[in-house]
This record gives sequence, C-alpha cells and structure tokens, in this order.
Amino acid sequence: MTAPRDDRTAELAPETFAEIAQQSSRLLAEAMKRQGKGSHFSMGDEMGIAKAFFDLTAKMMADPMKLAEVQMNLWKDYMTLWQGSMLRLMGQSAPAVAVPDKSDRRFRDPEWEEHFVFDYIKQSYLIAAKHLHRAVAEVEGLDDASAKKVDFYTRQYIDAISPTNFALTNPEVLRETAATGGKNLVGGLKNLLDDLERGNGTQVRVKMTDSKAFKLGENIATTPGKIVFQNDLIQLIQYEPRTKNVFARPLLIIPPWINKYYILDLREKNSFVRWAAEQGHTVFVVSWVNPDERFAQKSFEDYMFEGPLAALDAIERATGESSADVIGYCLGGTLLACTLAYLTAKKQAARVASATFFVTLIDFEEPGELGVFTDEQTVSSLEQRMSERGYLEGSEMGNTFNMLRANDLIWSFVINNYLLGKDPIPFDLLHWNSDSTRMPACMHTFYLRNMYIRNALRTPGAITLGGVPIDVTKVKVPAYFISTVEDHIAPWKSTFAGAKLLAGPVRFVLGGSGHIAGIINPPAGNKYCYWTGAKPSGRADDWLKKAKQHPGSWWTDWAAWVEKHAGDRVPARVPGDGELAVIEPAPGRYVSVRLDK
Repeated sequence: MTAPRDDRTAELAPETFAEIAQQSSRLLAEAMKRQGKGSHFSMGDEMGIAKAFFDLTAKMMADPMKLAEVQMNLWKDYMTLWQGSMLRLMGQSAPAVAVPDKSDRRFRDPEWEEHFVFDYIKQSYLIAAKHLHRAVAEVEGLDDASAKKVDFYTRQYIDAISPTNFALTNPEVLRETAATGGKNLVGGLKNLLDDLERGNGTQVRVKMTDSKAFKLGENIATTPGKIVFQNDLIQLIQYEPRTKNVFARPLLIIPPWINKYYILDLREKNSFVRWAAEQGHTVFVVSWVNPDERFAQKSFEDYMFEGPLAALDAIERATGESSADVIGYCLGGTLLACTLAYLTAKKQAARVASATFFVTLIDFEEPGELGVFTDEQTVSSLEQRMSERGYLEGSEMGNTFNMLRANDLIWSFVINNYLLGKDPIPFDLLHWNSDSTRMPACMHTFYLRNMYIRNALRTPGAITLGGVPIDVTKVKVPAYFISTVEDHIAPWKSTFAGAKLLAGPVRFVLGGSGHIAGIINPPAGNKYCYWTGAKPSGRADDWLKKAKQHPGSWWTDWAAWVEKHAGDRVPARVPGDGELAVIEPAPGRYVSVRLDK
C-alpha cells in the first residue's frame, strides 16, 4: 500500500520551517491587532441556520418512533457491513452495502475498493451519510425555507466529514506522506498559511489554480478586437471580422456582471466569441466594470440604461444597423428580458431582432439551491453588510457558488493543496472562476428582492424601470433558450417556466452538462448532447419526454436559428471604421481590474 521512503525527498530545509514560523507569527499579530481595534467574530445567526436546525431537532424529538426507525435502519446496515467485512477478512466475497455514485470522484483511488480497511471506512461513511440525509429530509412540519437550509447544510456537513478529507483516512495522502517523509504535509501547511494570508487572516481563500500562468490578451481572452465605446459601467468590445462578408445585423453579447466576460473567450479552441465571428457575425461584447464603493448607488435601472441600451446605441453608430441579435448569459439574460419588456412598452421592440438566453431565469419560483441564500432573513443580513461598504464582495458570492458543488470546488483543492502539499495546476476555467467581481449595493438589493424574493418579473407591471411598468408576457421578439440538464444555478425546469412567459416564437433547447461546461461546448469537442422539441408549454418533464436528442454541441443548432434573423451578407466591418473611434485594444481596462485578491 505504501511506497518506500526516499530520504533525499524527505529532507526538509530549515528555512522552510523558519518561513512557516515567521508567516504564522505575522498572521497571529495581525489578527490580534484587528481584535484590539474592536474586530470580532459574530456569533449571531444571520442566515437563520441555527434556528432551522433547532426547529428540525424539535420536530424529530416530537416523533420518537420515527427517530427509532432511523436508528434501527442505520444499525441494520452497519451490521450487514460488519458481517460482509468479516467475510472479506477471511478471504470470501461479500456484496457491498453502500456504493458511491458513479459521478462521485472522491473514491477513485483503487485502494478504496481493494484494501479491506479503506473499503470499510468508505462504506461506513456512505451508510452514515445516507441515513443522516434521509433522516432530515423526511422530517415533517418544517417551513419551506427551513427545510431547504437543513437539507443544504446537512449535505455540506456530510461532504466535509468525508474520509477523503483527512490525512489518516485517505490512502493517496498516506502513500504521499510515507514517500516524502511528511514533506507533503509541511508543504500543505505552507499553502494553508498562504491562503489564510490571501484572506486577510479572517478566512481561508483556497487557491484553485496558478493565476500567474494566465494573462489577459496573451493566453486567455485573445480574440482580436477593440474597445469602441465606454461609460461608467461598461466597455464595449467590437471584434475583428473573421470572414470576408458578415451578416448585416450585428451580434451583441451581454454576460453576467457577477463574473467577467472572458468565459466566452478563454482559448481559441473553446471561444464562443471567436466561433461566432467565424460564422460571419459582427460580434460585440459588453465588458462590465468591477465596481467599488463609488458605485454603491448604481441601480438595476442604471445597468439597463448604461448596459444593453447604451450598447445598442453604440452599435448603431458603429455599424449603421438599427437592430441587433442579442445574447444574454445568466444574469445578463435576466437583464435582457427586462430590456425587451422595456423596449416593448416604449414601442421600440424592433431594436432587437432576436434574443438568445443562455441558462437564464425569468421565473424565479424554483431557483434551486440558491434559494437557500435568498430568503428574507439572509437578504436583510446581506443588505446590512453591503450598506457598510457599498458593494457585495465578489469572493462572498464566489463562495456561495462553490458550496453548490463543494466536493469539486472546495474539498478537492483542500486535499490537493493542504494534504498532498501540491500547487494547483494552471487551468483557465478556474482562473476565470477565481477572478471575481463586486456588485453595487443598490443594484444587488433590487435584483435579490424583485427577482428572488418577490418573483416580480413574471408578473405584469410589478417592476418599473425608467418610469415604465414592464411586462415580459408582451415580448414578441423571437427567442432561443439554451439551458443545461445539470445546472445548479439556473435549474432547467425553472428556465423552461420562464421561456413560457414570452409571447413570441420560442425555441427551447436543453444541453448536456452544467451552467458553464454545457454552454462553453464547441462543436469540435464533440461532447455531450442536446434536446430539441416543441415550443415550451405544459410540464417540463413532458416536454423532455417528447424531445429529440442530438449528439454534440447545441452551437450549430443556434447558428442555424439565428441566421434566419441576421439579415443579408454585407462587407465585413472593421472596428473604428464607423462613427466610433477605437479607444484601446481588447480585452480592455475594465476586465483587467482585480479587486478580490
């Protein structure tokens, strides 16, 4: 099971320990200094988690027979595991009591299956996890918000106590420790201290990738283009043409302001921006500012006027075209829906020839696990924090999204960085994921309250923008919805519900994978699949039963659809040739600002 120790690799330089000691002392001194200034850890229950679990405990204790049944079932599984383990110990075969899900990558090391002790630890954990989760899920009488919190945080606890997360119960870590004489653990401690320092000594900012390996405009976000317009909130990028002739109508992409736009332009082989230009589109992309306290009073309304509406005005000046095909990604799609409703009310709907929604919620009735973070108590607490500094820190939202896939986006890095003592590998997607952005307090409060808490966007007239009550049910612009079957952020059945609200022709497509990988899925990769069907109506499950499955990427399906709305071919346009002068090369200044370090 273990590799022989190599004394040459086991040698630990004294300066390593000295550096660790010095760094630890510095962090401790800074922590004491903050405490001396009145800083303290809050013991309150801002998110109502403790209350939810107190309510759970009361409900469970009120039904002792149900609790006893849970305990008996747990005991039976453990007895079966013990008997099977004894048979294995005596050289006989025995069926497993608990088997990891096929998608669970934590137990891929062969020793979890082959070694008696690790197989026992693994099954024991899986049995406990199953019964614990089932026990809290079956408790009756909890309100909906409390039930969601109990379920979510129980899973967080279960993930945290996995035997893979501890040195003494992880076979890969034990092999590495024996091979290096513990050098991996010392290196892991150094990585932990580095991450704690990055979190200003108050939180551990787990490093996911080697961010120094990437530089915007050099090895990511490299599609040639120019900044041709800017205001307080956006820089507008116009990309160089990649065909001799282009469609008459330009293509505008509105990414979410919660992340940076270059998820759509990571590398040449998976860049949606480059691919769209190669199909003959004149591509424009909004690059949102990374705001600080000066933007505290920027509103959702400001984001509409200074975002898509300002971009459409600029595009008309650059190309002479009064209408464009527009894509909105996630929050950018929600903003696009609001913009379409506003333009419809103003009788200016023709400014958008077609609308494409990437994994976009319009109906927020079932927002998935993000609903855990968007109840009244949690939002009120968040508003208080935002009012103190004028914005939501990007890392806070990033931590929320990471918790939705904790094993992949938290614990795998804990194992790699702290237990194995390895540096994270350069990975462009994770570099983008760590390059977080802030959100102005005023805008984010409006978004959380009107979309998640009130679910007002689906109700005619419930939201007013620019003095105009908006109504998405009157939007007749042809629309294309692409959602993904494994999306934890914008669940596809909820995006399906939103697609049904629009009054015009709607094509709904369901792709494979999740919120990011399912969208950034170039045809050349030949990955996943997608489903197409009738215009969305009725139940989402019924639509899927009748839908047709296709292999590969949905990009080609979208290309055929949008071509019908893109107009005739005209000579290619070069940035700066129209009324708008070039300000600077892409990717521009706004995307380069990193405030979360």
